[in-house]
Amino acid sequence: MRGEDQQQNHIFSYLSPEARVRKDHPLRAIRGMVDEILIQLSRRFDAMYARVGRPSIAPEKLLRAQLLQMLYSMRSERLLMEEMDYNLLFRWFVGLNADEEVWDATTFTKNRDRLLEADVAKEFLTQVVERARAKGLTSDEHFTVDGTLLEAWASAKSFQPKDRKEPRAPDDPGNPTVNFRGEKRSNDTHESKTDPEARLARKGEGKEAKLSYSGNLLVENRNGLIVNAELFQANGTAERDAALVMLEQIPGSKPLTVGGDKGFDTQDFVKECRHMGVVPHVAQNHARPGGSAIDGRTTRHAGYAISQRKRKRIEECFGWLKTISLLRKVRHRGVCKVHWIFTLACAAYNLVRMRNLTAAIPTV
Repeated sequence: MRGEDQQQNHIFSYLSPEARVRKDHPLRAIRGMVDEILIQLSRRFDAMYARVGRPSIAPEKLLRAQLLQMLYSMRSERLLMEEMDYNLLFRWFVGLNADEEVWDATTFTKNRDRLLEADVAKEFLTQVVERARAKGLTSDEHFTVDGTLLEAWASAKSFQPKDRKEPRAPDDPGNPTVNFRGEKRSNDTHESKTDPEARLARKGEGKEAKLSYSGNLLVENRNGLIVNAELFQANGTAERDAALVMLEQIPGSKPLTVGGDKGFDTQDFVKECRHMGVVPHVAQNHARPGGSAIDGRTTRHAGYAISQRKRKRIEECFGWLKTISLLRKVRHRGVCKVHWIFTLACAAYNLVRMRNLTAAIPTV
């Protein structure tokens, strides 16, 4: 018997988002880990808000919504709010009932800015790593470091001389024509008018220079989980500087090994690593003046070859951050805000990776 095409909506609905999300959905495991971490961060949230006044959006919901934006590659907060309005899966993950009103995109952004000013993302990533370590998913001896350029939210037209007091009258105020052919531009003499903390940098010889930041990761070699993240200005030495900072923050006193590409094969970096008790398993760069800083004392061990194979896993992290989390071109300005988003995206990557690793472990 053919059913009737009834268009009349029901007056009342007793639908629960929890009932509409299947039991084996990948977000269930991620939501469970996120909720455990947010409970630990509750006291930090209490210190960020006043005890009186108008209640704001719960910081727990803000963080869950921000994670959703990264996990599902949403290009804007406005699109995220639109998805949350009719997607029961998103409402369930964030913690909204089916009949609750979704926030305005501007309201969401302003409330999230309070979190951007605090060190919440760093603590969130630390809590994620601690849970991975408790489950035996991380190595505490063997690591890999590397960095990548994240294009800033600023155009080449905004990169103008610092000493120019009065801007030239534009032919088109909305999109002025700028001709900098033959003009020598550098970070010493120029800066971006829209993002002054961005620096002009390029990935290598023959590559175009873009306004960028330097995003750096410390990854453990067992399962390729991100242990730490730092974001510096792209000044040419940011990768090595960030690597040393992250290595110093590794807890414990065990001998460590750190893998890296040829960019880390410098006398200063190798010397500093050995001074810290870290064995530098970086790739040899025989083309550098004076030859490679890594000699046979290091390369003759089997662990060196293993580190060289394992270090390629860090590129998977960068690929996920740039492609899925849409960090190839960041949408925030300033080192602090970009660092916050970069760090939270690293935590999101770990959550997905941990969910996949625990799902692959057979239950006894």
